[in-house]
Amino acid sequence: MTAKVLMDPNAGGKVQPLNAGRIEPGPRGLPNPGQSVRKGDVLAWVVPATAPIERSNQSSQLAELRAAKSLADKRLARLKELSDTVPRKDIEAAESEAASLAERLSAIGSGLTTREALMAPVSGVIASAHAVAGQVVDARELVFEIVDSSRLRIEALAFDPALATNIGSATLAIGDKRVPLEFMGAARSLREQALPLGFRAQGADLSSLAVGQPVRVFVQTKEKVKGLAVPVSSLMKNPANQTIVWVKVAPERFEPRTVSTEPLDGLSVSITAGLKPGNQVATQGATLINQVR
Repeated sequence: MTAKVLMDPNAGGKVQPLNAGRIEPGPRGLPNPGQSVRKGDVLAWVVPATAPIERSNQSSQLAELRAAKSLADKRLARLKELSDTVPRKDIEAAESEAASLAERLSAIGSGLTTREALMAPVSGVIASAHAVAGQVVDARELVFEIVDSSRLRIEALAFDPALATNIGSATLAIGDKRVPLEFMGAARSLREQALPLGFRAQGADLSSLAVGQPVRVFVQTKEKVKGLAVPVSSLMKNPANQTIVWVKVAPERFEPRTVSTEPLDGLSVSITAGLKPGNQVATQGATLINQVR
């Protein structure tokens, strides 16, 4: 089946700012695609963008709080000097007011100078980076995408919905290698008139794959077919466009046999008719034999 490589939501993540602002490089600069990062690393900073009128209002409020805190501190100092004649509750009220003004002052002051840290949510490799120093980004805009190349998800499209309940095993084709897949389940809504099937893939062989890359998935159903397994390279076509294999009957003598086949695992096929046990089938160089006339 035709399939596509997707990010595993448990082993990958996206980095998006919560507020609009300007991008600043992190402690180690802006990461590049392919760079390894660890969970919690600061990839970049976002300086929040505020309107001039809003910033001036915050500055004026900050000035008022500073003046009020100064008066509260002086009043508290005078009350402490008269602690023998002033009730204890008045001193405690003055202390509480001074502490409250100090916290409000700190909160507003940090709001004017704070930066939002864009941190890696998981450990992995930077799959895509859309950040440049000084770039202005909006809230929820995708800045970085992180994937774990050893844990990916494969989504295949099955045009027969009954296949979802008849899957025995599945493998992913990566060149000449086959990576076993774990079937996770099938969706309950069609996409492009096909049913999406989800598989989980793990292993070091997945490092050559990229998110969004089209791949091929070979699914073996629970049904069994009786036949003889031969490599796909053994199958040829005769002038009548029939499927044949070349069987060795004597030294340097091969005869074509018309066969019926069933798919097996992508590397081999099952011959259900046309061969007998003990036949020697040409598996290498069959194309050269097929050219002899």
